[in-house]
Amino acid sequence: MPHSPSQPISAYLAAAPHARALGRLDLGFGRAATIWRNRDAHIRYDAPQGHVLSFYLRGGGGTRRVDPGVGRQPMRGWQGAFCLMPQGQSSEWDITDSFDFIHLYLPDEELRRAFAETFDRDARQLQLADLPYASAPRLSAPFLALAGAIRDGDPLGGETAMQALTVEILAAAGPYRLPVGHKLAGGLSPQKLRLIADYTEAHLDGPIRLRDLAALADLSEFHLQRSFRASSGVSPHRWVLHRRINRAKRLILAGEPLAQIATACGFDSQSHLTRGFRTATGVTPGQYRAAQAPLTQGTFS
Repeated sequence: MPHSPSQPISAYLAAAPHARALGRLDLGFGRAATIWRNRDAHIRYDAPQGHVLSFYLRGGGGTRRVDPGVGRQPMRGWQGAFCLMPQGQSSEWDITDSFDFIHLYLPDEELRRAFAETFDRDARQLQLADLPYASAPRLSAPFLALAGAIRDGDPLGGETAMQALTVEILAAAGPYRLPVGHKLAGGLSPQKLRLIADYTEAHLDGPIRLRDLAALADLSEFHLQRSFRASSGVSPHRWVLHRRINRAKRLILAGEPLAQIATACGFDSQSHLTRGFRTATGVTPGQYRAAQAPLTQGTFS
């Protein structure tokens, strides 16, 4: 059984004697992707924090999963192998030959938010199984695109690849059914979540107050906070910030002036937009726009 999460897998690798990060891309809200090279190691991830999607870019035949969870025979990797390591799931690995791999790190609350938004389901229904090794041809292209984005420092390409991988994993892990006799206690109904989401989208250009969201759900502010987080994976504030940033991305790519974008997305100023955007994406609005420029130029060349 999974344990309470301790530290992220990236921290275990950073402490490994021969592991080396070849490149990293900050994807915002605690999400990140790193290309690693490792060799000659025995490493144990003890109830790690956050979910990790792993893909072997080069080599892998000298890497084996050896903990009791995989049965009597150790499982050996290969170039192109995919692993899913859910939060809290311990694992143990023997590494002999040098190999390169990519890790996509997704905090639990962010993956649950993506699940709730994408599938209109309660975030508590998300259940991910430990997957030591799998052949996943549909994931190869977005993983390779993510690797390219890391090497190029391309936040837009990294975000696009991350979204594709997240949706594929969430769709493949279903159907999501609660155990027989188990009911979700508390939380918000899908109808109330949609009501709050629609209200949020319609008022992104101004202040959105917790008391107004609570009134929509006919709850106190305290109970709205708790119920919303249970059903969506994140706090109302984080949910609203995601929606503001998503609108800002669309307007940035449409070429709108940053001052106007700040107003349209409910930020007090352009500097407020810049701070919030960097938190959400790892880059400034200007850097995000610059990442789009080569794609636009290539379209007309």
